[in-house]
Amino acid sequence: MDIGKKLKELRIAKDLTQEELADRAELSKGFISQLERDLTSPSIATLVDLLQVLGTTINEFFSEDPEEQIVFHDEDYFEKIDTELKNKTEWIIPNAQKNMMEPIRLTLEPGGSTYLDVPHEGEEFGYVLKGSIKIHIGKKIYSARKGEAFYFTPHSEHYIEGNKTTGATVIWVSTPPSF
Repeated sequence: MDIGKKLKELRIAKDLTQEELADRAELSKGFISQLERDLTSPSIATLVDLLQVLGTTINEFFSEDPEEQIVFHDEDYFEKIDTELKNKTEWIIPNAQKNMMEPIRLTLEPGGSTYLDVPHEGEEFGYVLKGSIKIHIGKKIYSARKGEAFYFTPHSEHYIEGNKTTGATVIWVSTPPSF
């Protein structure tokens, strides 16, 4: 681990100069400069003092946990095109099947549909971004258009069908993951 670089990043994040950090930790500015350039190493006691001034602990400082991704972009998405059913499924959160819910963006070509899904535990939620759809749940059919949402517990066979002339785009969330 590059201790000096990490100390410098923490100092800058706290909006402190080397001199301010040195004063608060009762060290010299030159020592802080040498630490940040990895020209010297602090004792454990000195490191603990510095980290206390910087608002962290030694455990947090040495933790190498990768930062959790919060925002996802087009290049993160995984897509599957089904030419037979005329749809495109985009997993907009990578590896979401390990999470409690699994959101997808579903694009239905005119007359396109999803596959028939069997009853399962959980919940289904969707929001129509574009076009209109028919939601088939058991023997019942429900309609939703742009700006409308749907929600159901999937206790019956179910699928979504796009408008015959315009198709549709839907954000669809399943819990637990099932796509």
